[in-house]
Order: sequence, then C-alpha cells, then structure tokens
Amino acid sequence: MLGAALRHYIPDGSTIDLAGAEIDFTKIDRLTLVACGTAYFACLTAKYWFEQLARIPVEIDVASEFRYREPPVPPRTMALFVSQSGETADTLAALRYCRDKADHIWSVTNVAESSISRESVVSLPIHAGVEIGVASTKAFTCQLTVLLMMALKAGRDRSVLSAEKQAELIAQIRNLPSLINLALDQSDAFRRAAGKLAEARDILFLGRGIMYPLAHEGALKLKEISYIHAEAYAAGELKHGPIALVDDKVPVVVMAPRDGLFDKTISNVQEVMARKGRVFLLSDQDGLQQAGDGIWQAIKMPTCHDIIAPIVYAIPAQMLAYFTAVAKGTDVDQPRNLAKSVTVE
Repeated sequence: MLGAALRHYIPDGSTIDLAGAEIDFTKIDRLTLVACGTAYFACLTAKYWFEQLARIPVEIDVASEFRYREPPVPPRTMALFVSQSGETADTLAALRYCRDKADHIWSVTNVAESSISRESVVSLPIHAGVEIGVASTKAFTCQLTVLLMMALKAGRDRSVLSAEKQAELIAQIRNLPSLINLALDQSDAFRRAAGKLAEARDILFLGRGIMYPLAHEGALKLKEISYIHAEAYAAGELKHGPIALVDDKVPVVVMAPRDGLFDKTISNVQEVMARKGRVFLLSDQDGLQQAGDGIWQAIKMPTCHDIIAPIVYAIPAQMLAYFTAVAKGTDVDQPRNLAKSVTVE
C-alpha cells in the first residue's frame, strides 16, 4: 500500500524517481487534472501542492463535465487523469478529448493494464493493492502520495524548491506510515464519536486551505456508506449562506491542523458555537488546546508537517464514515446504488 508506493518512487530513500518517466516540468506551463468522485478530491488537493510547490497553474475538472464544455487546451499543457480502476468511462472520454491537444497525457491509476493506463503516454501506479470496498480509502491516500511526489519533482525541476527543501519534504513523506498508524490508534475515539454522529440527519464539514478538499472527501465518504446527508464548505464561505443551516441538531465537523490558517478556522468555529452549533474538531494537541472550551467532540490527531496533513487527515475522514455506517447497520463494503468502477456515463 502506502509503503509500496514510497519504495517505488523513493527507491534510495532520498530522491524522487517517477518510475523512469522522463519529464521536464520546466517545459510545462499548465496542468489540467481530471477525475471523478474521490479521485477528483485527490486532484483538488494536488492543485494546492502543484501551485505552491512548483508555481504551475492548475485547472481541475469533473470528468463528466470536461469534454462537454469543449475547453481549450493551450500549448505546453500536461493533462493528468486520476482513476482508481483506470476504467472510469467519463475520465477515459476526457483523456481521449485531450489526446491530440495536450502536449503530455499522464495518468495515475491503481491498475497498470487498465484502459486509462494504456492510453496514457505515461501512467504512474499508486500501488494501493486490491481494494474490495466500493468507497475508495487506501486508493485515495496512495493517489495523494503519488501526486505530492509529482509536485515535489516539479518544484525541484522549476527551481522553486531547493535541493535541501525537497529533501526535507521527502523526509516528511517517509514519516507518513508511522503518522497514519498513530491516527489509526484512535479507533476507539472514532467509534464513540461516530455513535453520536449516527443520530444526525445532516452533517456539515469545514476546512480551510489544503484541508478544504479533505472536508469534501469526509462528506462524500459519510454519504456513500452511512447514507447521512453531508455537505462540505470552505470554512471562509460559512458566512455566505451555509451558516443558516447551523443549529443544535446539525454537527459541524472541522478538519483543522495547527497551521497558518488555524486562527481563521477557529474564528469560524466560534461563529458556529455562538449559534448553538455542535462542533466536532479534528486537530493536533496544540490546535485542541488553542480551540478552548465549548467543543462538542474532539479527537487529537498526530502533529505533522502542513504538506502531508491532507494524507494524515484522510484517515479520520474515512474512520468517521466507517464507524458511523457500522453504528447505523449499513453495508460498509457494498453501499446501495453504487459500483466500484463506473464504466458507463
């Protein structure tokens, strides 16, 4: 799984090797990332990484909408398609739309023999192994990890990152397995909290910055397997409408590591609590201490570098959905109306 991906792309423990794929990111002016569902939220996370670490403008598209708006694809564009199965019909159709337009057609998949892998010029495997459950979990964390390593490679190629800074961030990536194990150790806390979430009919998820895509992923997972209506918003958008939904019956899950945007997120938390909202805060020890009193539920996450926080916080997003579904007695592996691979429009 994640360890296999790290061994594949950091074979010597200190240098990123994109599996022999020859690419010079200085010759790319724009990235177009296309995917569906959970893979789309992996792409949305990667947008932050590529723009911050490599200063490459990134466009994100839902695959089912992409080709119908007939977007222009300028020269020096890399089109990158992300799919667990590699057979997602809309993503494959988007790839074919870009084939004669983009300078580079790359993909990130979990199945090397899939249609999307075969029709890409370069396909990077995520090494997640077979995923039985319909809701993507380990594939999501492995997709994020591969996309982050691509962004680091791009940042170094474009001289945005020094060799020393890249090495520092690679060391942080290598810490991921131990940090994820620390998050998994909180399973009892997640089980208890999920028992309370299972009583709700509606749940809101909030995140700022790079945690915003994770809020979406948390809401999606909860919808998929527990059938509870859940919505995600950028925390700064709370005042622009969603705060009207807040009352003492709607839990608000906030994903907020103690990073540069934490103070702003806590301001939003206080707005929720002032309206009798029930806040479920996921943060590290410093974040929980700063949040103060009035938090309805809180779970301590391991302290980690900002750059890998989305991968670490993917674990609580998944565990909350899992234990909530178990509490409700729904089928975690085969949720109703869903298929593992969507091969038709």
